[in-house]
Amino acid sequence: MDTVTAPPGAASRPHLPEPHAHIIEARLTKIEDVARDTKLYTFQRAEGGPLPPYKPGAHIDLHLPNGLLRQFSLVVPNSDPESYVVGVKKDANSRGGSRYIIEEMKVGDRIKISAPRNNFPLMENAEHVVLIAGGIGITPIWCMTQQLIALNRPWTLYYSCRSRDDMAFLETLQTLDPQAVHLHFDDEADGKFLDLAAAIAGAPANAHFYCCGPNPMLKAFETAAASRPHGNVHVEYFTPKEEAKANELGGFWVELARSGEEYYIPPGKKVLEVLFDSGVDVDYSCELGICGACETRVISGEPVHHDAVLSEEEQATNEKVMICCCGCKSERLVLDM
Repeated sequence: MDTVTAPPGAASRPHLPEPHAHIIEARLTKIEDVARDTKLYTFQRAEGGPLPPYKPGAHIDLHLPNGLLRQFSLVVPNSDPESYVVGVKKDANSRGGSRYIIEEMKVGDRIKISAPRNNFPLMENAEHVVLIAGGIGITPIWCMTQQLIALNRPWTLYYSCRSRDDMAFLETLQTLDPQAVHLHFDDEADGKFLDLAAAIAGAPANAHFYCCGPNPMLKAFETAAASRPHGNVHVEYFTPKEEAKANELGGFWVELARSGEEYYIPPGKKVLEVLFDSGVDVDYSCELGICGACETRVISGEPVHHDAVLSEEEQATNEKVMICCCGCKSERLVLDM
């Protein structure tokens, strides 16, 4: 994620109420500079006390005071946390999320956050783990790195940034095993990008790969890793691979199997929008198919997937779908709701 943020602002979703599931009243307790335009933000319960546990790869929602909703990866592995730490990079093309956090938020601010969700879980007992990060995509990757170090598991890290000034955790990374840590700076490599094919080719046959960064890097990584077992290749998108066009949405019926209710989804409309407008209570967050909050089991029908959460294999089974961005080839989609 170029800023680990992606969801649209409140103005783009006037029909939907504020997400309410697993909401925690929190307070910003610490801000730390870690690179140019990049800071760490620490949140604790407003009234103190432990927070829900999580594993590396998890993220939380921040319900910003300016009305926006954004997702950020957790940076510090902790199975019994009293705080959550996220990294934020100010995006030059920010739609108000990262810019607001960097420029406006201060220690002591109260904010609503979500409990962690994890669509990018680490295989801690893998024979070898190869971690690849670009820019602010280091946040979940650094969390995984720390966990693997603590478990004394084998790992290799490739981390690419435009320059040294942009690299978070640089001083700490330089103290780690130089055989395991490979740092790439575009401006010191004649503008050349990290050689993903070489990084993948040099890994053990059964290695698990984790990659997070800007979309061009993720797509290049998926291409370079195509020959590896699909179950060993893990990618975290924080912006959509490609947003569904209006003509790819709607034009079918949705049946809720548990209640027996039926709803027509007009062309150009999202299932999520229609259900909320009809008073159906459904968890959601990003509305772009990148967070997994609205994942729903499919009983019958042929959905068209536009999310970046499910793998291609998972999408092919049509066993579950993200109702915030899916279409449907069949006339009816029956959901386990």
